[in-house]
Amino acid sequence: MSLLKRIFGSSAPDPKNKLVPLYNQIVAHARQPHWYEQGKVPDSLDGRFDMVAAILSLVLIRLEGDEPFAQDMAYLTEVFVDDMDGQLRESGVGDVIVGKYMGKMMSALGGRLTAFRAGLAQPEMLDESIVRNIYRAETADPVALMHVHQGLLVLEASLASQLSETIVEGNATW
Repeated sequence: MSLLKRIFGSSAPDPKNKLVPLYNQIVAHARQPHWYEQGKVPDSLDGRFDMVAAILSLVLIRLEGDEPFAQDMAYLTEVFVDDMDGQLRESGVGDVIVGKYMGKMMSALGGRLTAFRAGLAQPEMLDESIVRNIYRAETADPVALMHVHQGLLVLEASLASQLSETIVEGNATW
């Protein structure tokens, strides 16, 4: 039956589509110029990926404590995968290599989740997580690092003040 649904389509909407507005919010936050100007995050494909992954991590960390939203977290991750797959293909990466890149990206997202979870639980570790996972370096400009540090904490606090339902619907103001 699954094969037939894939061939002929299904009348049911794809359940992950309801997470697209939230994902669009995440990307919009990651594209805010202040990250790249005051925060000196590299304005490159890698730098933009790092910011999307960082903010996606904050959203996933916020939702992970709310059991009824576990499936939504999985769908949100699938939307991220679909977007990254499309971005790779658009940039000219061939079918044979896309899977390899996607594996690396998912591993990178998992690493960021672990690093930011630890950094938010123990604030003295947050700078280390930012330097390693956003700047991809051993050191960073202290003023820029402070900007990113504060910006992520503001996002985390804002997400914490929102209802999970509102976040998942993409209607939260954060």
